[in-house]
Amino acid sequence: MTCFDFPAAIVAHAVERPDHIAIICGDRQIGYAAFATRANAVAATLAKLGTAVGDTVAIIAASSVDYAVMWAGILRLRAIVVPLAPSSTPDQIAAMVADSGARLVFVDAAGRADFAGVLADRDLVDLDDLDAWIDPGASVPPMPPLDENAAFNIIYSSGTTGTPKGIIQSAAMRSLHIIGGKVLGYDGDTVSLLSTPLYSNTTLVAFLPTLAWGGTVILQPKFNSTAWLKLAESHTATYTMLVPVQYRRVLADPAFDDHQLAFKMKFCTSAPFPADLKAEVLRRMPGGLVEFFGMTEGGVSFVFPAHLHPDKLHTVGRPSDGHAVRIIDEDGQDVPPGTPGEIVGQSPATMNGYKNRPDLTEKAFWTAPDGSKWLRTGDIGRIDSEGFLTLMDRAKDMIISGGFNIYPSDIEAVILTRPGVVEAAVVGVASDRWGETPVAFVVAPGGDAAALRDSVNASVGKTQRLADLVLVDELPRSHIGKVLKRELRDSYSGLMHG
Repeated sequence: MTCFDFPAAIVAHAVERPDHIAIICGDRQIGYAAFATRANAVAATLAKLGTAVGDTVAIIAASSVDYAVMWAGILRLRAIVVPLAPSSTPDQIAAMVADSGARLVFVDAAGRADFAGVLADRDLVDLDDLDAWIDPGASVPPMPPLDENAAFNIIYSSGTTGTPKGIIQSAAMRSLHIIGGKVLGYDGDTVSLLSTPLYSNTTLVAFLPTLAWGGTVILQPKFNSTAWLKLAESHTATYTMLVPVQYRRVLADPAFDDHQLAFKMKFCTSAPFPADLKAEVLRRMPGGLVEFFGMTEGGVSFVFPAHLHPDKLHTVGRPSDGHAVRIIDEDGQDVPPGTPGEIVGQSPATMNGYKNRPDLTEKAFWTAPDGSKWLRTGDIGRIDSEGFLTLMDRAKDMIISGGFNIYPSDIEAVILTRPGVVEAAVVGVASDRWGETPVAFVVAPGGDAAALRDSVNASVGKTQRLADLVLVDELPRSHIGKVLKRELRDSYSGLMHG
């Protein structure tokens, strides 16, 4: 397969469709000719300042037109984009920038205010005033040859499970995402509405294919369901990528029925997507619905075209073409079909490794008896006779109580059937008697915690019974909508003795 050259595609679009809009964000928009010209100016200035092939350039900012320009400009030099989450702590930012090796860090006003102190040894550039930094006299160097094995970008893990790790994604890996986008219908008429941030892989698997095939990206820097509906209608958006909690908020918006939507395809990833929510999206929103399940690190990914399989909404689909999957137990043995186990996989779309961490890279893989390497997902699931995967839990979230394995998702499914319950998350907390015992955190306005707990306990197995149920106003989430179960565990102060 020929590796898709993203920066070369931007140059081509500038020639072939110079006035076609590439990016819209707020009251600013930019056509492909102006987009490519600005990206070239960024590349020229970077080169004049010494940035070369393989160097890293970091960005800490909210989504904007110039954030998108930075992607194209950095890649134009075959340098490496390092997008970092502004929601990180100063210590995390300092550690990630140091780990990446980036000398230049582009920040918006909020990023400078929050992180200038810990980045005093780096050159900070204000993304909000990019014109002041661009050197109009700098010349654009020739585009170096494309090395498909070279790093394209480094995505740092959210840090919700410890110190963030730099996931190196190659040009070949991104090429597979872009070419896969063509199969999903991306073309020059695509209008993608994206409300997740440009430092998230969730966003990039839609952002990059849209631009690669000459479409238009609408960026919403901060998600708001009412504003999202207005954007979708006013720009006749045809594609979108949302995480499950965003779909839920869009559908619950009082203004939903007042807007005419024109989606051809909608995508979802990054967090569990309940079957009932999928059904509601299919019923109330136009166009197809495709769920992706996979890791930023790559390995096996699953694709679920929900509109084609309404009887399989409880699953996350089947492996992508060219991907292989195995389900193994704690001893590394393949489990029988239909039996839960850890999901491990292989695919051409697999990371180069973790930046500066060969030890963690090695631990990320499972070696099969035949010597083959399989990327571990850390997720528990089972595959049915038709090859569809039912995702159960993160392995680290599985509760071992009295020697029994308890899957929080099983209990959460029961809780969600109770009237008035909006969301639920179950975690294991320490117990002197059982080792761990399940506790639920539930969003149920006006609910009675004790009555709800008793109702749930009457419907689950003896080992699954909740030791406690805590009503909360909302569940803590990451920037891409994942429930932060570690925060829930840490917030629970009662040590169970039952």
